[in-house]
Parts: sequence; C-alpha cells; structure tokens
Amino acid sequence: MNSLLKQFQKTRAATVALCEPLHIEDYIPQPVDFASPPKWHLSHSTWFFEEMVLKKYLENYKVYNPHFSFLFNSYYQTLGDRAIRTERGTITRPTVAEVYEYRKYVDEHVEKLLQNTDDDEIEKLIILGINHEQQHQELLITDLKHTLSYNPIYPVYKENFNLTAHSNIDQGWLNVPEGFYDIGFEGEGFHFDNEKGRHKVFLHAFDISKSLVTNGDYLEFMESGGYENFKYWLDEGWSWVTENQIKCPLYWKKIEGKWHSFTLEGLKIIEPDHILTHISFYEAQAFAMWKGLRLPTEFEWEVAADQLNWGQRWEWTYSAYLPYPNFSIAEGAVGEYNGKFMVSQMVLRGSSSATAEGHERKTYRNFFHPKYRWQITGIRLAK
Repeated sequence: MNSLLKQFQKTRAATVALCEPLHIEDYIPQPVDFASPPKWHLSHSTWFFEEMVLKKYLENYKVYNPHFSFLFNSYYQTLGDRAIRTERGTITRPTVAEVYEYRKYVDEHVEKLLQNTDDDEIEKLIILGINHEQQHQELLITDLKHTLSYNPIYPVYKENFNLTAHSNIDQGWLNVPEGFYDIGFEGEGFHFDNEKGRHKVFLHAFDISKSLVTNGDYLEFMESGGYENFKYWLDEGWSWVTENQIKCPLYWKKIEGKWHSFTLEGLKIIEPDHILTHISFYEAQAFAMWKGLRLPTEFEWEVAADQLNWGQRWEWTYSAYLPYPNFSIAEGAVGEYNGKFMVSQMVLRGSSSATAEGHERKTYRNFFHPKYRWQITGIRLAK
C-alpha cells in the first residue's frame, strides 16, 4: 500500500496547490449552476473519501462534522439528501479555513487506514477516489476560470498559466480503411466502468484531420455569417444560439476592432494559429456543416487515436453517450458514477491541457450536454 499512499498524498497536495494563487474571496462565488466554487471542490473530494471509505472501513471512525454529508454530497441519491447544486456558492460556512482542517482530518485517517490494511476492496475505492479528485482538479480550474470571467477587470489567476495557447503540430488527413475494429478498454490499470465492455464495431473507410480547428479557421466561419445562418445548425442548436444571442466562442470579446479572449492570465488578443477552445457541440457541428465536413464518431476517434496528436483539447464527437455491450451499473453509491448520465449527453474524447496526468487514455469517455462549453473543448473534423 506504500505506493498507493504516496499517490493519495500527491493527489491531495496537487488539489491544494491549485488553490495557492487564490484570495479568500475567490473560494466562494458560483455565478452559474454548472460551475462549482473552489471551496466546494475541496470539500466534495474530501467527502468522497470520508463517505465511501472511512465510514465503511475504518473501525470507530468519527465523522468530522455530520452536516458535511449533506452539504458536500453532489448527486449520490444512495447516500441521502444533498444541498441544492445552484446554491453551493451560498455555503459561507464552514469557512475556508475549516474546509482545510476537514481535509487534514480526513487525510490523516485515510493514511492510517492505508498503513494498516491490505484489503483489495479498500484499495479499489481509494484508487477511484484519487481519479475522482483528479477529475475535480480539472473542474476546479475550469469552474474558477468561468467565475473570474464575470469580473469586468479580467483578473489574473496566475502568470504563465495560459492553458489554451497551443498550435497544431501536424497537418493533413489520416485515412482509415474500412473494417472491424475493437473498441473499449483492455488490459491492466485503472479505468472507469463506462470504458468496459470491449466490443467490435464496423467502420466504413473515413478520413480524420490530423489537426484541430484553429481560431483563424473559426473566425472565417463567424465572418461568413455562420452564427446568423440557420442552415448550418441542428434545430436544438439554432434555438440555443438565438435564445442566448450567441455570436462567438465563450470568453471571446471584441475590443477596439480586435478579438480578445479571457484566459487564466487575463485578457489576451486572439492568436489565429492557436487551437480553438471553449466551444459547444452545437457550434462544433455547425462549423463542420459549414465546411462541408462532419465530426468523427467516438469509435472513429478511438481507432485513429494512436496516429493522431491529441491531448490539448477535449474533442467533441458525433456520438451520444450510451452504454457499451454488457454494461451494468454497480451496486451502491459507486454505481451512480457514470451509468445514470447516459441520456442527453455527447461524448468527448482525448484530454485537455487541464487534465490530470493519467487520464489520457484513448478509451476515456468524457461527456457533457451539447450546450456546455466552459470545459477546454475543441473540434477535429472528419469526412
């Protein structure tokens, strides 16, 4: 368990390190329902270890605060009532200082447990908790960016921390021949249950772009009236565009005739050769339609992944988030992790510049509703 203990300690320290540039006022605001405050991420990732591990497996464990089970539960119906998601920013108490004490308390007890057990079930839950927290590290950064973007002075989170300043390395198209291909996780190592159920799919021959769509590419779409022409948009996407008066990617702002974008380093002028980001599925699909092309399916993406340069953006696919063959939801609260979200979501593949190390598997299935764009998302085209 020594290696697992070190991995646990490293992950917990990495989350705290992400908060080091914050001021106390940054920990609490929640301007939208889908983006949680840093204080909540710190608490919820701790709640996971207390609720899923310590309360079940550490003899005579005394919970830090009984109210935290309610305050910091996210969506686990099995584990009882929870605070309303849209009101996480109203939780001014416990204080930030007490949240850090909560983390310290839980960490000490998890470390004690790991030093005195060789139970495989405990090990599996700790590994799941580590991967869960690493997901929240990415969410903490993207949620914080969204919150800071509402500030009219465009504050800097941290110097030299622009996670979206990337250019393409490769150009051209990769041809993939027709045939049957194996899809899904295979081998040893951690993976989520939605990656399991390795199976064969038949794919017609296709080409997939070696590069991602750039800011300059997308500017052409905008300047040609892409946001004003309904023929490029799915009906639901067109409703989203018109009802919300969407005219450009998230965080873009035109100042004195020049497009700028809000970054974690503050407001920056748009670089045309940088890879486009913070784009919804609706926008990705409309851009592909405008180009006379399409988005790849998640199966096409996975088959081509070994020959592509990926990892800068979560890449939208034209695949609904559905179960693989023989998928089954696990018993208990752990079973609520993925399966119950398999409706009204689209799959994203790859990883982003904010993704924690170890989450770069080509079988990794991220998923969001098609309207969301506050994650570091991008577009890869297929034909």
